[in-house]
Amino acid sequence: MQFIAGPCVIESAELLDAVAERLVAINRRLGTQIIFKASFDKANRTSIASFRGPGLERGLQMLADVRAKWGLKLLTDIHESWQAAPVGEVVDVIQIPAFLCRQTDLLLAAAKTGRTVNIKKAQFLSGADMRYPYEKAREAGAREVWLTERGNMYGYNNLVVDFRNIPDMLGIAPTVVMDCTHSVQRPGAAGGKTGGNREFVPAMALAAKAFGANGFFFEVHPDPDHALSDGPNMLQLDDLENLIKKLIQ
Repeated sequence: MQFIAGPCVIESAELLDAVAERLVAINRRLGTQIIFKASFDKANRTSIASFRGPGLERGLQMLADVRAKWGLKLLTDIHESWQAAPVGEVVDVIQIPAFLCRQTDLLLAAAKTGRTVNIKKAQFLSGADMRYPYEKAREAGAREVWLTERGNMYGYNNLVVDFRNIPDMLGIAPTVVMDCTHSVQRPGAAGGKTGGNREFVPAMALAAKAFGANGFFFEVHPDPDHALSDGPNMLQLDDLENLIKKLIQ
């Protein structure tokens, strides 16, 4: 079972260390191997005034520092093809954002790094539609490709999860991840930024497990109400361990 956790965006080295230290402790106690996640650039923020992160060069150095200090595997996302090569030098898993999962050149560039590629399912696609992004990455040479469920847009400012997408995607890829954070988003519903309902994160995870998900993605923060990105749908860091315990039972 794969677990991915970390803050939405790199806010500071202190935040990365606080989260990484907790993930290491959870791994030690539960025998898990949680992959550390953080974004160096949130290129898809609702407002131009929103915080995006430290950028590629500084962000990758900060992620490399997390690996050196804490020994955790790393995941981050890319938005443009040219970012794949330098990101692939640092992280273990390259993530393709949902809105970009049909961008052929982006998928090919990620695949050519030799890293695991995690492709998020777009909000406008079915689980069965993810065969084609998966095939693009595999045919470009990716040894391992994961698919991630994160809900569908059926109206304004809301997402709905059809959990049947999970077994559909398991028919395509051996690893299907449930994004328990972004599936509870309220996109653009908070006055120029994204809202959300973090109280539903545990239920999303447990429901996904019932449908066969074998990976779980959580954005976590020690103080999500004051996070610089995606706070309303980020899990409180203190709540992560008990939720993972339930998932591995």
